[in-house]
Amino acid sequence: SITGETVELLEPYLDMEDYNLETAKKVCGNVAGLCSWTQAMAYFYGINKEVLPLKANLALQEGRLAAAQTELNSAQIQLDEKQMELDEVQAMYDAAMKEKQALLDDAEACIRKMNNATALIEGLGGEKLRWTASSKNFQNQIINLVGNVLLVTGFLSYSGPFNQEYRNLLLQLWKKEMDNNKIPYSNNLNLTGMLIDNATVGEWNLQGLPNDDLSIQNGIIVTKASRYPLLIDPQGQGKIWIKNKEKNNGLQVNSSFTVFLFVYHF
Repeated sequence: SITGETVELLEPYLDMEDYNLETAKKVCGNVAGLCSWTQAMAYFYGINKEVLPLKANLALQEGRLAAAQTELNSAQIQLDEKQMELDEVQAMYDAAMKEKQALLDDAEACIRKMNNATALIEGLGGEKLRWTASSKNFQNQIINLVGNVLLVTGFLSYSGPFNQEYRNLLLQLWKKEMDNNKIPYSNNLNLTGMLIDNATVGEWNLQGLPNDDLSIQNGIIVTKASRYPLLIDPQGQGKIWIKNKEKNNGLQVNSSFTVFLFVYHF
């Protein structure tokens, strides 16, 4: 309730030399308190006159601060929402980039496979004719199998006692008979190649068997025929071969039996 007018009316009194606490105490203690209080109120009015605008400005600034803080909070909420959206979009982007990289890797792998397949196809293109011929040859072998087996069986069963010339004659007679009975067979039939492989023939050669066709045929008859072979072996080649071949099987030779009855010529 103190006004500027009230303070202005008090100023003449406040400026008096004897208007102070010490002088008032000499008169009356209560008056001294009242005197000190009036001085304090006047001083308070002067201070408060400067403080009130500051308080008003403070309240104004606090209001502005509250409004700004509210806007800041709202902006922070929006920022958080946008950040969440950004994180989601970033995750989608990362997933898309990962999928893209996987697709690129798959594409490169497919290109490599395609190139390899193309190279393989081009490399095997030349084999097509050979495979076609081999397939046709295989079909012919199936058709001619009965006749070929018949010729091989006749060779094993009946050609053993004869020399090479007579064996060939027998083979020609059998083929002529099969032609008459319309039994298919291979014209270029190799009896040796059908009955034995080259590795076995090479092993026989190392064991002492000669490498000529007659000796190889005799070796086939000895090993493949079901009957016991009788060998005509004036040079001892068959004897050496049999000893070497059966050495690891515990072959025992009776030295007292020196005469052999051989039917197959070595």
